Parts: sequence; structure tokens; C-alpha cells
Amino acid sequence: MMTENLAEHSLFHTYDNEPMRPDDRRRLWVAVPLVALVFLLTPFVTQAQSMNNPATIEQRLQTIEDKTALKRLVDTFSNLADTKDVAAQVLLFTEDATVTSISGGEAGSTFAGRKAISDAFAGYLANFETVYHINGQQTVELNGDTATGTAYCLVVLIADENGKKIKNTAGVIYHDAYVRQDGQWLIAKRTSNFTWRDREEMAAN
Repeated sequence: MMTENLAEHSLFHTYDNEPMRPDDRRRLWVAVPLVALVFLLTPFVTQAQSMNNPATIEQRLQTIEDKTALKRLVDTFSNLADTKDVAAQVLLFTEDATVTSISGGEAGSTFAGRKAISDAFAGYLANFETVYHINGQQTVELNGDTATGTAYCLVVLIADENGKKIKNTAGVIYHDAYVRQDGQWLIAKRTSNFTWRDREEMAAN
């Protein structure tokens, strides 16, 4: 390597009983900064070579596309829940998907398959006149045609109870497993962890 060759150069050696000549001293002041510059520039050269590699660029673009698609998948789920379009919502899941709920740290019901998930969603949403999801941060780990992810959501559900408007608010963390089928990302497994809940009567308009 260049640095090894420079290190072996006579300018970097001292000899007993032989004082350094002025010319050697000047060469040393030039050589030492050059060696330091090589060490500083090496990471940037390596990065530039990596960016010029078509395969690496394609992989990076694919990662961006996949993460964008998974974010859109989670957001579409919430949008369809707000309009109570359960028929379209369950198509975001694989045929054999499972959905499990956790509340207060304790596991609740688990539904397997689109039919069971559809019935559960429709029955639950029917209890509320207003459904409102606000999605937050999402992190995903990609592994080819599969992925795992964590998404945060604030869920507001408003119901009419004995003539009173009751607002139920919950903080939910979705732990998901995704799979790509026929070029489309779907939810294969979802665990909905209701970490906290709040219930209050809304003021009259």
C-alpha cells in the first residue's frame, strides 16, 4: 500500500550518529501531510466507488420504494378504518393473516383469516359514530419479500351512549409482519397493543 511504502521510505528512518540533512527535513514536512491526506480521503473514495456501483444504487432505491409502500399500507389501513370500509380494509391482509389485540399488557382475542378479521372489525366499528386514526412514526426491517415493522397510532372513537357523546382515546402500537405477494405488500400478522386508554364525555356543541 502507498502508506506502507511511504513508511518504509528513508525519510521516516533515523540513523544513529547521522544527523538529518536540511533537504531530508524539507521532504519530511511534505511527506507527512501527504500520508495524513491519504488516510482522510480513503473513506470518501470508497463511498464514491460504492455510489457508482449500479447494483448498490438499485438496492438503495428498492429499499426506499419498499419503505414508502409499507408506510402507505399502514396509512391506508387507518384511512379505511375511519370510513368503516372494512371490505377494502381486509384486502390489505394476506388470506391467512392473524390479528391479535393486547390491552393493559394482557392478550385479548386473535382472529385468523380475512373472514374472521372482517367480521371482528365490522362488529367493533359499528359501536362508534366517529372513528379517527392519527398515525405517527413507523420503523421497518426489510428482508427481501418479508419485513417487520412497528407503527404508532392515536385512535379516537366517539360513541353515543344514552344521549351523551363519549370520546374514547387510545394509544396503540402496531407490531406487524409484512409479506410481498404479486408485487404488493400485505399485512401477514398484526399485534395491536393498546398501551393506554382515556374516556371522557364531550361537551355539548
